[in-house]
Amino acid sequence: MISVLLLACATLATQASAQCTRDSLKAITAEYLASLASGKPSFASLAATGVVYLENDAPLDISKGLLSQAGGIKIDFNRTIYDTTACASYTEIVATTKHAYVIGTRLTVGADAKVTKIDSVVCDDGDWLFNAAGSLRYNNQETWDPIPEAKRNTREVIKAAGDAYIDAWGDKSVNPPFDAKCSRLEGGSYLTGNCKLTFSPPFVLMNKRYTIDEELGAVDIFHNFPFLDKAIARDPGTQTNNLMRVEAGKIKYIHENTVCSKKSCAK
Repeated sequence: MISVLLLACATLATQASAQCTRDSLKAITAEYLASLASGKPSFASLAATGVVYLENDAPLDISKGLLSQAGGIKIDFNRTIYDTTACASYTEIVATTKHAYVIGTRLTVGADAKVTKIDSVVCDDGDWLFNAAGSLRYNNQETWDPIPEAKRNTREVIKAAGDAYIDAWGDKSVNPPFDAKCSRLEGGSYLTGNCKLTFSPPFVLMNKRYTIDEELGAVDIFHNFPFLDKAIARDPGTQTNNLMRVEAGKIKYIHENTVCSKKSCAK
């Protein structure tokens, strides 16, 4: 009996793995982007029922969110990382016309190759250092080409680098592995050469969700920042995410998008 159960579990795992390929995630993400651009909140790979849809950590009816804007959103830039282990993708989206946005969306895909969860950080006017034109300009200046296979870091190394960057915020003894020319895109501002940040304790980050792509040396971490927005309780804090590019074990690029509960908390 135990052998039969183990065989069944192994078969299901193999089926899920076979369905969650880089190409399948690319196709699913392309469907999501087309839906976002068209303003039609449905696409072929979206689960028919039970879809969890979140914007800025709040559950929302998918028919009333970003995917349902009349005329859609004109996308000026997008970059996606693909996690075939977690069966998820993360996409950074910049829109500078009509309504300007910087959006970070994580798609979670189930064993049936259907999107079961859409989790978006949606930044616009009044959010932390928001400047969509600046985000577009600096994104276009960076190089996120696939890393040659022989030079790729493992999933564990990439995740550890991302964790170290965030852990150092509340622990000065942590020294993240920064590239000498590490650059941080925060909202629409860009800083090169010094990426380490530290804050006064207590400093506890909650609700971490990871997307890791070994081919691009990338990790994105959704989490809650504990004290930026005075209108929100310290715990769980402000919805944010950090996307990082890791080359040769060193953090080269960091992108942060953070939501404010009220306009101009950045001031």
